[in-house]
Amino acid sequence: MTEIAQKQNQPFSATLAHSLLNCYGSPLYVYQSDLLRHGISHITTSIPYNNTLFQFATVTNGNIELLKLFNDQGWGIHANTPGDIYLGLKAGFSGEKIVYSGSNLNPEEMTQILKWGVRTLNLDSISQLELLYEIYKSFPGDLSSLKLGLRLNEPNLIKDSRIGVQPQEFPEAIKIAKRVGLNIQGLHFYRGTGTNATRAFTKVIDDIIQIGQLLPNWEYLDFGGGFGYPYHHDKIAFNWHKFGQELTDKLNQLSKPIQLIIEPGRAVIANCATLLAKVVSVKWQGDKQIIGVDTTVGNLSVPSVHGGYRKIISWPEKSQTLWLTDVCGNTTYSRDYLGKNCQLPALEIGDIIGILEVGAYGYAMSSHFLHRPRPAEVLLEKESHRLIRQREDYQVLIDNQILN
Repeated sequence: MTEIAQKQNQPFSATLAHSLLNCYGSPLYVYQSDLLRHGISHITTSIPYNNTLFQFATVTNGNIELLKLFNDQGWGIHANTPGDIYLGLKAGFSGEKIVYSGSNLNPEEMTQILKWGVRTLNLDSISQLELLYEIYKSFPGDLSSLKLGLRLNEPNLIKDSRIGVQPQEFPEAIKIAKRVGLNIQGLHFYRGTGTNATRAFTKVIDDIIQIGQLLPNWEYLDFGGGFGYPYHHDKIAFNWHKFGQELTDKLNQLSKPIQLIIEPGRAVIANCATLLAKVVSVKWQGDKQIIGVDTTVGNLSVPSVHGGYRKIISWPEKSQTLWLTDVCGNTTYSRDYLGKNCQLPALEIGDIIGILEVGAYGYAMSSHFLHRPRPAEVLLEKESHRLIRQREDYQVLIDNQILN
């Protein structure tokens, strides 16, 4: 079944796409700094609450040059793991600008993040608080500025979550902290991964604030975390202005000032990247076009974890008949589809496709599964571009192996 093609909304020209691949090779991640800055500005200006910190969730993308852009725009880093913290430090963030909200650190890891100077920790369990207590007693450095928060697990708000501390555990947590002269100052709310429904966040604001007031020394609210991005453009999109205004209005009604922390990841960075690839094979099954390209699902996020849909476009851009198309990777893995049932023009070997909006959980979740080296990454700033991560070669497959 066919239809007439409409303008595909290419992120940049065919001339530039060819130039980038000629310069850096294929496949290639291309990040556009203007789109990233626009996303940062949109979220920052959508929340009018005066006492707000914005922390980028590096779990979605850890490229240091991109992290520097967040630093330049006044954002901090939100870390789920010690690796997130390490990347943030390498990008120039101080420990004070990094908020840790993770799970299940071992003693060595918790000691390390304290040595790195991270001083805001949202802990996931009473046992993690007990571990901090043991480390705190003999820690060689100054921890007087340490701010402790609890990740919230409230079954009435989020069902079947493994993350967090339940409100009935708060008294025990407060007691443990006081053993070393600390207070529980923060409450961290994590809605879940990739939620686009604004109402899912706004409807719980009153409940979250009420729970926060169970903490006698409550000073900050970390409201997550979990904000989605509408990969299907005809589907629901998160309304940042509505969320920001409702949250601001509620916090301004409190009798004492509470610091607000917002930690977007996917919502701010998904839009800024395209994965370019070349067509290396074309075949037809009836009226369906089967396109083979020189990349693989191993170079992109795991569909079962972060959704299988990404919009795919092609170059050159021209009006012509569209065909139902499967875009397949360069392995024989049966699930190596970059896209299924796409609408694309009839393509030829050497044509370029672009997988759009791969800035979040794209390179960050790529792997050596299928034993393909990972692509290079390029930062596009207006019409200039520069390499920000080298392409891997096959040597990476044996690095760290012991060869006798």
